Amino acid sequence: VQLQASGGGLVQAGGSLRLSCAASGRTFSVYDLGWFRQAPGKEREFVATISWSGSSTYYADSVKGRFTISRDNAKNTVYLQMNSLKPEDTANYYCASRLKGTSSYKYWGQGTLVTVSS
Repeated sequence: VQLQASGGGLVQAGGSLRLSCAASGRTFSVYDLGWFRQAPGKEREFVATISWSGSSTYYADSVKGRFTISRDNAKNTVYLQMNSLKPEDTANYYCASRLKGTSSYKYWGQGTLVTVSS
């Protein structure tokens, strides 16, 4: 699976952005999808995940209630709607996929940079 993330940019605190991640290659609908982020000087951290069917989602506590992950299997795309952004959300955001029923994310896209100004 090849993943291509987009939608990053510069936004003021309190603003919103929507990230997209388009997939190609293998059957999109059999993969769970996740978003991760890495801030400068910090380790990569989990943000959100959505199951292969879209019926189950899970969020990091730091983004719960502000971010929403969704997917459109017809378009082979996963989204991350980010609202009420904070300066601490500034990071490179990465999408990743794992085959349903497995635990490790095997395929990763390139990052898209989100910068939140105060």
